[in-house]
Amino acid sequence: MPPVAAYPVVPMLYFDHNATTPLCTAAREAWLEASEQFVGNPSSPHRLGARADRALADAREQLAAYLGCGPLDIVWTSGATESNNLVMHHYAQALDPLKEVWLSAIEHPCVIESAQRHFGDRVRTLPVTAGGGLDVDALREWLSEKRPGLIAVMAANNETGVLQPWTEVHDLCLSHKVPFFCDAAQWIGKLPAKGLGECDFVSGCAHKFGGPKGVGFLKCPSNGPVRSQLVGGPQEEGRRAGTENVASVLSMMAALKERETLLIESDTQEKKAWRNAFVMSLAGAKILGQGEGRLWNTVTALLPGDCRARWVVKLDKAGFAVSTGSACASGKEAPSHVLTAMGIDADETDRVVRFSSGWETTAEDWQALAKGVHTVGQELTD
Repeated sequence: MPPVAAYPVVPMLYFDHNATTPLCTAAREAWLEASEQFVGNPSSPHRLGARADRALADAREQLAAYLGCGPLDIVWTSGATESNNLVMHHYAQALDPLKEVWLSAIEHPCVIESAQRHFGDRVRTLPVTAGGGLDVDALREWLSEKRPGLIAVMAANNETGVLQPWTEVHDLCLSHKVPFFCDAAQWIGKLPAKGLGECDFVSGCAHKFGGPKGVGFLKCPSNGPVRSQLVGGPQEEGRRAGTENVASVLSMMAALKERETLLIESDTQEKKAWRNAFVMSLAGAKILGQGEGRLWNTVTALLPGDCRARWVVKLDKAGFAVSTGSACASGKEAPSHVLTAMGIDADETDRVVRFSSGWETTAEDWQALAKGVHTVGQELTD
């Protein structure tokens, strides 16, 4: 049997961190160490099982401290997609059958689609402004007329990087006694996690901040039942059946510790300045969310030309990995629901490209990207 052909190793500058991040050194070392030290099943009664269970408990306390919640609020999952589906599964059983679920129009597809599966026409979409932020005035008006069973608004948008007013939404939910769910997958590791634990439900995943793929968490209330989506075991206080991935959880926490330390010791304003200098180099481009608070690592631009796919392919050949938007929505023929919600014409959405950097990205990397975009732009317009 002939050997499987391997992809050639080509030097690339990686600008698709919002899709997934490279595994950081701290996470890799933590995973290797945990794989050797904690071989037991955390549910087993012997000492090796108890050691693994203790390691999970310590990790729970660490994450709770970052979020600002109790350790028993934390449920380990396979990632934000599972966590988000778990929230909708729970409320499908917990809510009054007449109650609605309100989602921002720019939620991740796994939130929108799981809500639609469970609630159908009881899903109501909250509008956003042209800048890509939730229209809080519209939400306030709606709440004056009706009280839903759940409101879901993400912390930061994955496609545009626009920061959402989740603290303000949380306060509104609190005053109207409505449960609040916040998908914080893009926020955590780029901005401080402190305060997110005050939300009723918060989801996150390791691979967005330098941890391994396939592990994440859901912060949920510990003072009431959470209807498990996965059944067949008593793990996670009955909220999520299945043997916990101890090594990946500890790897995730090592990555988060590194990112939270960087947020204290490093100047994200400098990184934002590098991004802004890149934006200034994009002649003829429209920057989505410009003027709004955005993640320091993200630029989403409506570029000149006729097709974003050509931009992505040509930049890839030039040595730059970039994206057309949400990795979970790529390949779909319909325009991005995020761009549609922002009022971008359908014929323009096909020219939107996202650039997202990481903690390791340098000023020189951004400068090289600017030159690459300029070169490709000349090729496409000649």
